[in-house]
Amino acid sequence: MSDVTHSVPELLAIDAGQTGIKTRLISNGSTEREQLFPGVLTDRPLLQQLTAVVSSVTGEAGAAPRTVTFGVSGLTDAEAEAEALLQHPSLADVSRVVVTHDSVTSFLGVLGDRYGAVVAAGTGVVTLGVGPEHSTRVDGWGYIMGDAGSGYWIGREALDAVMRAFDGRGPATALTAVMQERWPDLSTAYTALQASHDRVRTVASFAAPTAALAADGDEVATRICRSAAAELALAATTALRVVDAPTDAAVGAIGGVFGSDLIRATFTESLRAERPGARLVPPIGSGLDGAVALAGLGTQHPLRERFADLRRG
Repeated sequence: MSDVTHSVPELLAIDAGQTGIKTRLISNGSTEREQLFPGVLTDRPLLQQLTAVVSSVTGEAGAAPRTVTFGVSGLTDAEAEAEALLQHPSLADVSRVVVTHDSVTSFLGVLGDRYGAVVAAGTGVVTLGVGPEHSTRVDGWGYIMGDAGSGYWIGREALDAVMRAFDGRGPATALTAVMQERWPDLSTAYTALQASHDRVRTVASFAAPTAALAADGDEVATRICRSAAAELALAATTALRVVDAPTDAAVGAIGGVFGSDLIRATFTESLRAERPGARLVPPIGSGLDGAVALAGLGTQHPLRERFADLRRG
């Protein structure tokens, strides 16, 4: 019989986004290991996806952590999800579960305890604003009803522009060649996309080439990227207004969409046109750092109403 013993980790922090699920296991006050898993599929039940990650991490660690925190894309009911997680067999040895939407962990990772807004724009997009008294969420309503300015939104606009050009309803664009790399026969592309089990990510995959073509001067791609930036800036300024944030409030802009220089520059211009005193600041950390910070929020924090904190017994 093995004599190897495992110390009990204090915390497993999970940042579960659509692009990837990142985890950090903390023991004795320091990071023991970090891992990356495939992203959350928001059109499928979250419980099995999240518990599978917990099982994988704790199985390798040899011991379950006392606390597990989750920042989850696509979360609709933190209390219900936290209760289901705490009762799941894979978390039987976990004492505490803290669950929130990933907009909260993104905010904490980017701005910490400062007042302001954070726009997190990847495959989807969500904005969170925090003021002196309360917080608000703007968008993050999914690819069918929202996510304006997201990678999916940009990709959808690109595909629409290509088909308009194909029909003669819109101007020619270099995006056509990009789309034909995947679907040479554009007349049948829509049936292939509709039949795809991974169509959201497929559509979002056209965001990066759209940004690249915009940088090269393609007029259609440029229009799409500028429109995306305007939507993202609108979300930020709306959040600041709703929470009555100070005039010099900090604004964070994170996620792959902001990797485009054009989108970031246009976002900044639009933001300052509406809120001249707003400060666009670099992130102090990541969403995973925010998932770690989630475990220590006080009961009076303006974000307190946005997460569920359940303890066994």
